[in-house]
Amino acid sequence: MTAAMALAANRPPTMPVHQQLKLLVDERLERLMPADAEPQPLVRAMRHVLLSPGKRLRPLLVLMGTAELGGDALAALEVGCALEMVHAASLVLDDLPCMDDASLRRGQPTTHLVYGEDVAVLASIALLSRAFGLVACQRHLDPMVRAELSCMLSACIGTEGLVAGQLDDLRGGRAAAGLAAVEHRHLRKTGALFVAAIESAAAIAGPIDEPRLACLRDFAKHLGIAFQCCDDLLDATRSSAALGKDVGKDAGKSTVVSLLGIEGARRTMHLHLARAHAIAGGPLGRNGVPGPLAEFLDCAFGPELQAALA
Repeated sequence: MTAAMALAANRPPTMPVHQQLKLLVDERLERLMPADAEPQPLVRAMRHVLLSPGKRLRPLLVLMGTAELGGDALAALEVGCALEMVHAASLVLDDLPCMDDASLRRGQPTTHLVYGEDVAVLASIALLSRAFGLVACQRHLDPMVRAELSCMLSACIGTEGLVAGQLDDLRGGRAAAGLAAVEHRHLRKTGALFVAAIESAAAIAGPIDEPRLACLRDFAKHLGIAFQCCDDLLDATRSSAALGKDVGKDAGKSTVVSLLGIEGARRTMHLHLARAHAIAGGPLGRNGVPGPLAEFLDCAFGPELQAALA
């Protein structure tokens, strides 16, 4: 039994492992952000975005990557929740009127519309702070590992990660750009957290030799680009009601869809997804037997999503 399976062992045996782990993540996030904490306006705003229905792909990747590498599943759960807090903070900022000016996120009004822009910005800062605190509190991990995890969080947020990708999207998104430039933006805005998730799994399970770590990073990069291609496709082909968030926000921007068209974007998504699958089943594989990372790809790009993109 893998570490991830052991963590989810009390769940219904007929439920797929990734669904069991998602329930664990949801329960842990609820405990980490109790409703009766103070100050109430801030906590309510943090809970509004953090606990709203989501795929929890980033914590799932930490958990399933740690299972692939044989690390501590309980530490992976905590670090995965920290990454989900970073992701939630980025959503709050992304939706602000000065950025994408969105009104709908995960099927509910965006945080700033419910609690005001002032509280939304403060909630985002508080979520980022809570994420770093959660990593620092993992005292059963070696202090050097905790420091490494904190550095990874910082890197994925900062000038080579989410912040840089968001700036490029806001200020450079409407400028003419080739596919390489668009994919580079995807790697920072979307791929950074996936890379941080897989690097966190490696740090928890470590030490991991450099060739295998490079394969893990390549896996996460192809995953991130495929996921953003998927997001661009959904923005172009689905309704707000179907997605639970605003659509049409990419109009006028250089995206994979605007550069290659719907069919070209689908081919690009499947190309990067195939490369991620090849890495999961090749250098990271188990003699042809799909491991947790291959299962993660199946849950992230499952039949329901494939049907939506058909």
